[in-house]
Amino acid sequence: MATAPARTIDDSSVQISLIDSSSPEDTELDKLVGKLELFLRFFGFCQYSPLGLTLSWLAYVAIGVAVPVLIILFSSCSGCEKFEIKRFELEILISQAILAAIALLCISHNLRKYGVRKLLFVDRCHGHKIEFRKDYIKKIHGFFRLLAVWLLPCFILKTAREVIYTIYVHPDSWWQTVGILLGLLVSWTYLTTIYLSGTALFNLVCNLQVIHFENYGKLLESDLDVSVYIEEHIRLAHYLSKISHRFRIFLLLEFLVVTASQFAALLQTTANQGIIDVINGGDFIVSSIVELVGIVICLHAAAKISHRAQGIASVAGRWHASVTCNSNDTSQMGTSADGGNLEGAYPTSSLQINYSESDLESIDYVAMPKTIQLPSRMSSYHKRQAFVAYLETNRGGFTIFGWTVDRILINTIFFIELSLVFFVLGKTITITTK
Repeated sequence: MATAPARTIDDSSVQISLIDSSSPEDTELDKLVGKLELFLRFFGFCQYSPLGLTLSWLAYVAIGVAVPVLIILFSSCSGCEKFEIKRFELEILISQAILAAIALLCISHNLRKYGVRKLLFVDRCHGHKIEFRKDYIKKIHGFFRLLAVWLLPCFILKTAREVIYTIYVHPDSWWQTVGILLGLLVSWTYLTTIYLSGTALFNLVCNLQVIHFENYGKLLESDLDVSVYIEEHIRLAHYLSKISHRFRIFLLLEFLVVTASQFAALLQTTANQGIIDVINGGDFIVSSIVELVGIVICLHAAAKISHRAQGIASVAGRWHASVTCNSNDTSQMGTSADGGNLEGAYPTSSLQINYSESDLESIDYVAMPKTIQLPSRMSSYHKRQAFVAYLETNRGGFTIFGWTVDRILINTIFFIELSLVFFVLGKTITITTK
């Protein structure tokens, strides 16, 4: 009877000590992830319940589609038929709405299935979260900074264009002009933020994994067993495969829609027989900038993580050559440089993966068998040589249905797009000579 209260006091004291031991970096990371989730929830990405899903799509239909369509179709416009303004604006609105709908659909699906922390891979409880939490905080801040850097200049351009448009095209009363201006700006900002947020979130996911790929070279500096390096590379390749699987549809659809939108805009402007000026063609410029910025953000992030993943082989090759030239092959590689145990520095036994239904289509995570040990007679040189050969045959990278997004693929896409541009220009622009 007397020991029960004491046990209760001890348990509470342990809980208090655990709470007090949390570092300010952990608290800041949790708050920042919560801030990111709140931002995504505000724009309708977090569709965790049927009510949230309904409200999100109702807001999309009302703000992103209904408001601009009503303004374009039913507002008085002097010279709209002459300059084909309404037809141009409807085509631009369709492309913007489709891009925002793809981002909202794909990102909300991933968030509903995995949640923010699992989608960003910041929910792991072993040493990586503690080791890289400052880098995590920096990258999440970069998400908001990236949005602000691109959204603000585009908003200024859009506002300038809409002011000129409402002054010269809508000779209504001042309150109708202000209402039209505010409605168009709010709708455009809503759709553009959703689109750029989806691309920036993909960029954030890739950048968070780039941290681990860049740290892999530092891991090689530790005097650890080669099996640890292989285990860590298998884990990184598995997470990269998950990212590729979760975002491949998003990138593919966004790229196809942006390509179709850009060529439709090029076709409309070059084949038009009338005058193209800021009033009827200015929106093409703004929408093209926004669309290309989103695609460049995605391609840059995918190419960056592919480049880091493929660069591990060269880093390991230099490490192997350096160790070989500076050792007499008599040291054993089972402990860390300071004599510490391997499990404390890199706990390989905690790499358990909970497979989701969608992850079965990605590369399966196969951990190093614990019952199979490298022969003791095998020299450290041969172990390193086998490790380098393994990396050279498993270069990895971000893939879209088997196509690795790297510099070679980006160059191929560029020349294909350039050929299509010249084809459209050849069909629409003709030069007559007497």
